[in-house]
Amino acid sequence: MDKSIVKRKRIQDPLTGNSLRSIAYKGFRKAEKRTLEVLGYNVVVKDGWVVKKYIDSRIEKIEKMPENRGRLVLD
Repeated sequence: MDKSIVKRKRIQDPLTGNSLRSIAYKGFRKAEKRTLEVLGYNVVVKDGWVVKKYIDSRIEKIEKMPENRGRLVLD
């Protein structure tokens, strides 16, 4: 029996890596613009604070984010 190594061409899923990040980024940007149009503000985390970003570029601090003192576990 021949024990030579057979090299197989690696097939990459089209929705992994950079393409998935790119698609997700574009979707979030589109949703962000639409939310600004409808509500007039977005709630985001910036520099350790939860803030409201208004359509006129004002920023209102809502609450300071707690420091992460352990592992983040996602269910």
